[in-house]
Amino acid sequence: MNEQATPRRGAHPVLAIGIDIGGSGIKGAAVDLRTGTLATPRHRIRTPQPSGPVNVLPVVRHVADMIRKDLGHGGLPVGVTFPAPILDGTTMSAANVDGEWIGYPAARALSNTLDAPVALINDADAAGLAEMRFGAGRGHHGAVLLLTLGTGVGSALFVDGRLVPNTELGHVEIRGKDAERRSAAVNRTTRGLSWHAWAALLDEHIQALDRLLWPDVIILGGGVSKNADRFLPFLTARPPIIVAKLRGDAGIVGAALFAARIARLHLPPVR
Repeated sequence: MNEQATPRRGAHPVLAIGIDIGGSGIKGAAVDLRTGTLATPRHRIRTPQPSGPVNVLPVVRHVADMIRKDLGHGGLPVGVTFPAPILDGTTMSAANVDGEWIGYPAARALSNTLDAPVALINDADAAGLAEMRFGAGRGHHGAVLLLTLGTGVGSALFVDGRLVPNTELGHVEIRGKDAERRSAAVNRTTRGLSWHAWAALLDEHIQALDRLLWPDVIILGGGVSKNADRFLPFLTARPPIIVAKLRGDAGIVGAALFAARIARLHLPPVR
């Protein structure tokens, strides 16, 4: 699928490619790292089922090829997100994708698939990097917690602007269950819950995290954030709660930003 890109602003953009692997879709674009906007159309393909490496890697290659075709060249840094903790390029879990990814050398496999070095990062951590540089996290200090609400619940924790990677706070236990089984956005639709009923589950999750971390602010992201006015009024947790700005593009932007940092590109001030 092809979506219209945000127009470029100004000349000489600093570009990197971001690809976001999710439980329901694999999407990507080139990103202008001066502005955090997409510099090419956004391509999205449904995540194949079963979603093991043998099926997913060719789709990632196809998305990358479409982005490179849009650009008219290759050679840009490539960042890829994945919904799991990442240690030394290895995917350590598989909460919302096939179990074959557990302990899989994903960074090496992706680099071989894309014929380029790949910077691999947890998907929520990538979204957090994007929001802290370009979005709702700008100007916030102390402990900032981002929660991405989608097929699961991802988390990214920042302390004075520094990422604490691989927090996986969607998987704390609440009432004897993995928290994201109750508070992920997908559960509202699959269980036919009202916004109020689902917000109560999310609120309980947030309150549990508050008791552990005492964050200064919480950012809520993921696709459901576009309907924030439907559930924010029902949240009662202590920390200030704000809505992510980059929404569905946060993973793409954060992956590209991470790739640029790993490649040691000079990043200009945010415009």
